[in-house]
Amino acid sequence: MLELLFEKFKESFLSVVPIIAIVLVLNYTIAPLPFWSLVLFLISAFVMVLGIALFNLGVDISLIPIGEHIGSSVVKSRNLLVIVALTFFIGVFITMAEPDLLVLAGQINGVPDIIIILSVSFGVGLALVGAFLRILFKIPLSYILIGCYLVAFVLSAFTGSDFLSIAWESGAVSTGPIMVPLVMALGLGLAAIRGDKTSEEDSFGLISLCLIGPIISVLILGMFFTPSGGSVLYIPLIQGFFDILSLYFANLPEYFKQVAVALFPIITVFAIMQVASLRLKTKDLLKISAGTIYTYFGLVLFLLSVNVGFMPAGYELGRVLTASNHWSFLILVGLVMGYFVVAAEPAVFVLKRQVEEVSAGVISAKAMGIGLSVGVGISVALSMIRVVTGISILYFVVPGYVLALVLTRIVPPLFTSIAFDSGAVASGPLAATFMLPFAIGASEAVQGNIFTDAFGIVALVAMTPVLTLLLFGVAYTLKSKATAKVVEIPATEDTIIDLQ
Repeated sequence: MLELLFEKFKESFLSVVPIIAIVLVLNYTIAPLPFWSLVLFLISAFVMVLGIALFNLGVDISLIPIGEHIGSSVVKSRNLLVIVALTFFIGVFITMAEPDLLVLAGQINGVPDIIIILSVSFGVGLALVGAFLRILFKIPLSYILIGCYLVAFVLSAFTGSDFLSIAWESGAVSTGPIMVPLVMALGLGLAAIRGDKTSEEDSFGLISLCLIGPIISVLILGMFFTPSGGSVLYIPLIQGFFDILSLYFANLPEYFKQVAVALFPIITVFAIMQVASLRLKTKDLLKISAGTIYTYFGLVLFLLSVNVGFMPAGYELGRVLTASNHWSFLILVGLVMGYFVVAAEPAVFVLKRQVEEVSAGVISAKAMGIGLSVGVGISVALSMIRVVTGISILYFVVPGYVLALVLTRIVPPLFTSIAFDSGAVASGPLAATFMLPFAIGASEAVQGNIFTDAFGIVALVAMTPVLTLLLFGVAYTLKSKATAKVVEIPATEDTIIDLQ
């Protein structure tokens, strides 16, 4: 167990270290922060690394087995209405515990957190039901995606302008470290209902629908609610270590409570199914219980570090950098930040290796890595341009996803599924917890509207891997045709993208 925890600690450290390095370089060059604010950030970064490590360990030994057991139990019922109902509630409950969603909801002034969380969760629940029905009735994923994105484009014309970016942001933050592994495990179980040779291939694509579902539901919410005021972020007054300790201990009870409320629905569903049908052995229950404790404390530490030190540092750095330098520096920093953050994301290493495998070596992991890093770097730079100019997010997401949908008619079906699922890879915890506050701070420094100009950065980061993978899919298709060889892409459990 200690060896596995150390491995998770190493992975989480590699994810966070690029942001630490960028903050330190900026602090000692063009955007100096107050000394104790920097100390608070560094302490919070360490707490975040520990929190992510514990959380990911808990997910591996608790939440993923829970998802697999629930998925297999749901499938065994063979009752369509029961499967649809349980799939919907599972989608709702697992999304309510997503850490990135909790962070996003807390940054929107004028709309209660619970309204945002419920809207996103219901969107995921409905999307998961749609994904199951697609698998059952063998509907091509590209058809569903085209229909859903057309609906989203139409709804964007009727949603309040201040809610547009929030809506497109909500999809990216919902597909996080809790929802992704659980849905992937559930997808394999649901695909087993058909049991034919293409059922495993159809188990891909669930995450892509769980990303567009919340976008549609929050776009509808935006017709009735309007965010107000500016940012809820503030810079704590820190004058020594005692102030930092006091800040942490003062906020600790709130996050103990918040995480307990978030995890309670998932644990309750599992407990009910354990009594009703699962009846797992005591050994398995003890292992899942231990993993749940790791998940709980990891999530507490993660949210505590984010809200106490990480987000305020991102906000202050964005504000200082923009106020004291030319806007071109902001765009350059965004480019560098996006490039190195995605390059260090552990899930990206898995994605690169598996794309190389399913393409039979036609697409190398190295080329894939460079493509993803450059793409995400450009998306963050474009987000900084939005901050400076106030350009609507629709000028980016509409042409971006239209291009992606056109490419789905060219690339092999499995590339489409993997590409749209991969949007969850780059939009990891640092996108919502540091890059979004950074954009908010920069927007307020130029006296912009944070809801139209800053929000949306995570949405653009999530869109880039989709386009990158589809473009590599086009290259794969052209190379296969040029060599007059049709390479069959195997759809086996070995090719499942572990987004954790």
